[in-house]
Amino acid sequence: METKVTLSTAYHPQTDGQTERTIQTLEDMVRACALDFSGNWSEHLPLIEFAYNNSYHNSIGMAPSKPCMEESLRKYIPDPTHVLEIEPLVIEGNLNEELRYEEVLIRIVDTKDQVLRRRTIPYVKVQWSNQVTWELEEKMRKQYPYLFEGQFNSSFEDETLNKEGGM
Repeated sequence: METKVTLSTAYHPQTDGQTERTIQTLEDMVRACALDFSGNWSEHLPLIEFAYNNSYHNSIGMAPSKPCMEESLRKYIPDPTHVLEIEPLVIEGNLNEELRYEEVLIRIVDTKDQVLRRRTIPYVKVQWSNQVTWELEEKMRKQYPYLFEGQFNSSFEDETLNKEGGM
């Protein structure tokens, strides 16, 4: 009595690893699109196709669309009607003369102390024009002393005064 063992995989025998990886990537992209667009993913298939075709692929060392784009560019015949009219750029916000955006400090919202083993680090919660961040209180006192005028001393200053015998 002879037994013959034939091994098979869970995947289709006619596909290789690269095809399986491609299918898995496309499934992930469609799944993410379905989650983001609440089930209305079929309208966004061109977006998925564009994203996949313009992403870098290790197997070919470039994006799949790159050879097609290069071929299209070689066939292109310049036409003056293809030139777009540029409208003036309207800039809103806190831009300086060099066209760099600057966050404007509005106020201090809150304070907190981070307690470590041997010391306490005071932080302040600062409201900027477009965000709120936690900053070191000592740094903010140096850069913006007017925000702290008439306020109580920080825990950092209290510790310093206590060690020096000031209180």
